Amino acid sequence: MDLLEFARGPALQWAAYILVAGTIWRIFGIVLLKEKADFSEPRARGGLGAALKVIYTRSFTANPFKKATLYPKMLAYVQHLGLFAVVLLFVPHIMFFEGFLGFSWPGLPNSVIYVLGVAAVAASIALLVRRLTSPVLKLISNFDDYFSWFVTVLPLVTGLLIPVRPGFIRYEDLLAIHILSVAVLMVWFPFGKLGHAFLVFITRGTTGMVFERRGAKT
Repeated sequence: MDLLEFARGPALQWAAYILVAGTIWRIFGIVLLKEKADFSEPRARGGLGAALKVIYTRSFTANPFKKATLYPKMLAYVQHLGLFAVVLLFVPHIMFFEGFLGFSWPGLPNSVIYVLGVAAVAASIALLVRRLTSPVLKLISNFDDYFSWFVTVLPLVTGLLIPVRPGFIRYEDLLAIHILSVAVLMVWFPFGKLGHAFLVFITRGTTGMVFERRGAKT
């Protein structure tokens, strides 16, 4: 078994198993947490409506902080939208998903995907520089922050190098490295801070229900 065969086969397969199992484990770990008894009189019902309200309102920056957070927020949007486009709107990726989903969807031209991928990498680097140069961000950052950044950017960089085909490495080896970098991302995804991609709605919804019950303004 060569490197590409290993990457396409066992590595990607086991990464998918770990991704699914880890995601389920994280969600059930939160859902099954023992809730502390609250003996105070509820000021409101705090149901689904309150959860959806906070999920929506927390998607936007509060007015007093808009100016100070405009730069990092714009970078984050470029990073996330670029990553979304590369993963889900790149035709070869769509064909890969079609192999086990059984259906496909329209994609974007390769040139557009390449530009979006470069933009996502540039935004990621700018965010890393900000984290390293900001005294506050540097103080509160840990291994999870930096490793999550690394495993997110690595598949983008290796993917962007594939059409360039640098002469010092074979196309098959570069493709294998790209797939292995995706596998590493999948394995880490549920266990690090990248898990906010699916936990954000649970945590915001729970916050909304708790605040509504206590009568706090959300």
